[in-house]
Amino acid sequence: MASELGRVAVGRSELEPAKGDRRFTDPTWNDNPAYRRIMQAYLATCDCAAEIAEDLDLPDWRDRERARFVATVLASALAPTNSLAGNPAALKRAFETGGASLVRGTRHLVDDLRHNGGLPRQVNRTAFTVGKDIAVTPGAVVYRDEVLELLQYRPSTEQVRRTPIVIVPPQINKYYFMDLAPGRSLIEFAVGRGQQVFAISWRNPSRVQRDWDLETYAAAILASLDAVAAITRSELVNLFGLCAGGITTAVVLNHLAAIGDHRVSAASFGVTLLDWTTPAAVGMLSVPALLKLARWRSRSAGMLDSRTLGSVFAWMRPNDLIWNYVVNNYLLGKDPPPFDILAWNSDGTNLPAALHRQFLEIFADNTLAHPGEMTVLGAPVDLSRVEVDTYVTGGTTDHLTPWKGCFASAHLLGGTSTFVLANTGHIQTLVCPPGNPKSRYWAGGELTDDPEAWRTSAIEHTGSWWEHWADWIEARSGELKRAPAQLGGQHHPPLADAPGSYVFEQA
Repeated sequence: MASELGRVAVGRSELEPAKGDRRFTDPTWNDNPAYRRIMQAYLATCDCAAEIAEDLDLPDWRDRERARFVATVLASALAPTNSLAGNPAALKRAFETGGASLVRGTRHLVDDLRHNGGLPRQVNRTAFTVGKDIAVTPGAVVYRDEVLELLQYRPSTEQVRRTPIVIVPPQINKYYFMDLAPGRSLIEFAVGRGQQVFAISWRNPSRVQRDWDLETYAAAILASLDAVAAITRSELVNLFGLCAGGITTAVVLNHLAAIGDHRVSAASFGVTLLDWTTPAAVGMLSVPALLKLARWRSRSAGMLDSRTLGSVFAWMRPNDLIWNYVVNNYLLGKDPPPFDILAWNSDGTNLPAALHRQFLEIFADNTLAHPGEMTVLGAPVDLSRVEVDTYVTGGTTDHLTPWKGCFASAHLLGGTSTFVLANTGHIQTLVCPPGNPKSRYWAGGELTDDPEAWRTSAIEHTGSWWEHWADWIEARSGELKRAPAQLGGQHHPPLADAPGSYVFEQA
């Protein structure tokens, strides 16, 4: 590092920011010798910190992830662009606006300190209205209990597949990231492919629901499946579990297998970890004292509030989700740009204390992967007895549920599994509409125990995995029949238009 800093000082360093690093795009970083040296000294420091973290001889991968996290947080916080004096673009804007940008930035800062837990806002939520701009696929609430609302979507084709699909979202998010703006909605896409689509919208729990756990949510899913069967008159149903919703889907499938109930024809899992042994950035949080503190906090409050959960995920990507908005909102005095995914992400939900405790046990002890260590609805969990066909997706740059972990999860299930890998991150893997020329996915490889061997044997495709999944699920959705003229049924009349009422409950 000393040698590199010496080269920086005399102007002989060749260090350049990584491709795609937007912090140093202003021409001043290259044209001004002083700023160029500041940038290169910072890059040399970051390289040194990262190298130290990588070279530490730590036997536990969780410790290695903690070292990387510390290096990342320090490097991102020390960036010169985070300060007014070290950000030429912010200085220019302050001069051009006569200081008005700094006044607006100060207002943003004060507002975030008062109303956003001190973190910068990532999106202008007023740009999107649920039910008007996003979550607009036509449908109705056809079943409601204290845990969930079941939405049925209006067919857009003259004929539909006989076996319906029920989408199970994660409890830590609202369902409509699968129904974003038109053209970016998986629900809209599936309806357009002739599927009968239902989606679960979870209630946003408060401390009153502190005792809700996996059994509570699994029982609610089973009740909704009964409603779907009564409405569609289909003896079979397909499930699609997303992220933590995939965990809930897995325990439901385990229960049905244990009692010999074969109503589920096939199941899809989107970026779901059932096996937590694969190294992942989130593994750094697996510290006994920290987990004990987390359990105590949610038990005391009766829930894990959405702001706390959101801040944890934000600090795992500090450059993109923290400092980027510090610069934009405070130093440049701009409003955060409108973006439907971030608008959804900021529309958080709480986790009941009991469910949070179980998720921590799954995370820390990998209880889903060890038969008999967890019991839900009276059935010891043994995922190997789930013998339905499954479709499992992962993302190459997913920092929350790494694709190799999703790949390992596919091996826990007893049926025939199809694994598909997209070239995207966590949410972008799920929100992957056709038409993006940058979208790619790998499919068709042999499902051995080695994920890299699978990737070598898999075929790379250009386009969205949605189309691949649509072909796969159609083959497991029965024959075509005339689309129903009305939503709901005799015993399940429409209660309200989609997106329902639970989606509007605030954390």
